[in-house]
Amino acid sequence: MRRWRLIDSVPCEAAFNMALDEAIALSVRSGSSVPTLRIYGWSRPSLSIGAFQNLSGISIDCCSENNIPIVRRPTGGRAILHGDELTYSFSSANTDIFSGNLSSNYRLIGSAFYQAFRSTGLTVEIRHTKNSGANLTKSPVCFQAISLGEISINGSKIIGSAQKRWQDGFLQQGSIPFSIDRNLASSIFMGRGCSDLRGLKDFFPEFRMDALASSVISGFEQTFSAVLDLSGPTDQELETAAHLAQTKYLSAEHTFRTYPQ
Repeated sequence: MRRWRLIDSVPCEAAFNMALDEAIALSVRSGSSVPTLRIYGWSRPSLSIGAFQNLSGISIDCCSENNIPIVRRPTGGRAILHGDELTYSFSSANTDIFSGNLSSNYRLIGSAFYQAFRSTGLTVEIRHTKNSGANLTKSPVCFQAISLGEISINGSKIIGSAQKRWQDGFLQQGSIPFSIDRNLASSIFMGRGCSDLRGLKDFFPEFRMDALASSVISGFEQTFSAVLDLSGPTDQELETAAHLAQTKYLSAEHTFRTYPQ
C-alpha cells in the first residue's frame, strides 16, 4: 500500500497558490516529500493563465477594474476564472506507476477523478483521446474544450487540468467549478462563448463541495492503492513558496510576457 500526502489548504491569494504548488513539486521531485495531493481554494476571484499562453482575447482592464489578480500557472493550458470551485494539484516523481509519459499520467489521474465523480452518483464521461486539428479551439478559455483525461457531463466540461513535466517528475493542476459568474467571465474573455460554461451546481444545485473533496480523496486512494495522510506543507516548502511568490508569481514581467504563436 502506497503512503502519499494530502494537503487541505485554506483559500490563498493567487500568487501564493501557484508558488506553493511549485514548491511542493520541487520537494516531491527531490525525494524530500512523497507524492502529494493538494486541495485548495482562492481567497478572491482570480484569473490564471497557462504557462505559455498570451493574453490576447483577455481584458486586462476588466480584471483590474474588478480587483481580479492575474497569475501565470507553472502548468500549460488556457485561462481559468477561479472562484467558487474545488482546485487541486498533484505532484509526483517519475517513478512507480508514474514512470510513463504525459498522456499516460493524464489518463491515470483522470481515472481517479472519474471514480470520484461516479462515487457521488454523477453520470460522467471521460475523454480518452487528445484534441487535434478541427477539435482545437482558438478561444483563450480552458473550459471551452474537453481534452485527454478530462471529465464532462452532457458534453459540458466540469474539470480542467494541465501538467508541467520535468525530467524527474511532474505537477498537475486542475479546477472543478461549482458555479461560474458567466457575466464576469464574458467581460474578461470579451464575450467568447462564456454563456455556455457550466459548473456542477448548474446540474445539481444541492451538490456540496465537502462531499466532492471527500470523493476525490477516496478516488485517489482506490485508484492508486494508496493511503493519503493529512499533513501540511513543510517549513522548507513554505519558505520556497514565499520566495517564488515574490520573485516569480507576483512579477509583471513573468505574468505578462509574450510567446511566439
